[in-house]
Amino acid sequence: MKKLVVKAASGSSQILVGESLDNLGRYLDARRTVIITDDTVKGLYQNRFPVCPVISIGLGEKIKTLETVAAVFGQLVDLEADRSTFLLGIGGGIVCDITGFVASTYMRGIRFGFAATTLLSQVDASVGGKNGVNFGGYKNMVGVFNQPDFVVCDPAMLKTLPVREILCGFAEIIKHAAIADFRMVDFLDNHRDAALDLNDAIVAHLVYRSVEIKAGVVTRDERERGERRKLNFGHTFGHAIEKLTGIPHGEAVGIGMVLAAKLSVQKGLLPPFGARRLERLVESYGLPVLPPMDAPSLFTAMRKDKKREGARIHFVFLDALGSARVEEIPFNELQRSVNALKVR
Repeated sequence: MKKLVVKAASGSSQILVGESLDNLGRYLDARRTVIITDDTVKGLYQNRFPVCPVISIGLGEKIKTLETVAAVFGQLVDLEADRSTFLLGIGGGIVCDITGFVASTYMRGIRFGFAATTLLSQVDASVGGKNGVNFGGYKNMVGVFNQPDFVVCDPAMLKTLPVREILCGFAEIIKHAAIADFRMVDFLDNHRDAALDLNDAIVAHLVYRSVEIKAGVVTRDERERGERRKLNFGHTFGHAIEKLTGIPHGEAVGIGMVLAAKLSVQKGLLPPFGARRLERLVESYGLPVLPPMDAPSLFTAMRKDKKREGARIHFVFLDALGSARVEEIPFNELQRSVNALKVR
């Protein structure tokens, strides 16, 4: 097991890469713990949970809402949960987001931790202290910054994931490489087959390096006022695509990264071969690279992006594979640039 620590204004968080689900009891008091999970994870792993009450929230992006949060509040009240209660989220990104949001707002805040069960949640959703839900069809519009006490990343749990879920996790791993580590780009290229086969050593390395990159950024800029915006590479387009089509987050981000790289070339920041290599890498990991809608539809959805400030938006470009920059640009300029790409 390897341990990383995120130190941020809202608190410190231990990221335990390679720890087993069976060892969760080392990090909490089961007598004061309530577990939040989903139906699938509960069915697969409940016999390995610590012995404590379990709240199951169902499945899918459609349940990541304030209505679900209210239902969880009601069950916590019924369980007589108080300020000494600890919430443990066992699941993927949706479970982690809801658990963190509920914990941060129930009785003005109680402690919480995660056991991340998907590759996407291990390298992204469970790390960094962002906790939120969707509202009005728009992703993560309501939320808070608050760090979990710990995040357990058990690689053995990835073996039960559907292939599509695994590929979505690799999208975020590719993102971390693209914005911060060219050697990781090479590693992903050179070890693709082993990575896709979930080779233990290869996946452990990729998860740890992804978490290391994200933890470093969050430690320096928890509330996304500067450097943390780089972690949104591909997400401005990705969230809009996700809203319009309902495709999984990782697939939408894969398309978004390819579009952002092409805009980086158009802006004179990234050499054309860099964008081509990123596109090939995304595609080689079984992810889509073309938006399934036209530019006007894409921009209608993008107008609700959280990163938009009035008529401008913070957009993440690449100036090399392994190096990103954030520029605030007029939304209309971004729209013209994408129209020039003729995405469909």
